[in-house]
Amino acid sequence: MGFYRRGKLVYAGKVGTGYDTDTLERLGRKLAQLETATCPFAGEGLPRHGVHWVNPKLVAQIGFTEWTAGDKLRHPRFLGLREDKRPEEVVREG
Repeated sequence: MGFYRRGKLVYAGKVGTGYDTDTLERLGRKLAQLETATCPFAGEGLPRHGVHWVNPKLVAQIGFTEWTAGDKLRHPRFLGLREDKRPEEVVREG
């Protein structure tokens, strides 16, 4: 997951909780259609193993406790997909 800063997509970590099996299966089908071999994120410190990159076309609502000093979300949890926002509108809040 990520957010935009000055027109570039910044990696903010991964989300491993907040969805049930049904949601995970539906989300997995959507993400499979967006898979790409090219990393969409700018910058360093990106995961290199066990990842599947996707084109940034979906917007998720994510709950979390705080931002780390490295611009990552602490304790992120999936709350659902948003249809009312374009990916380019997602910026770091807080």
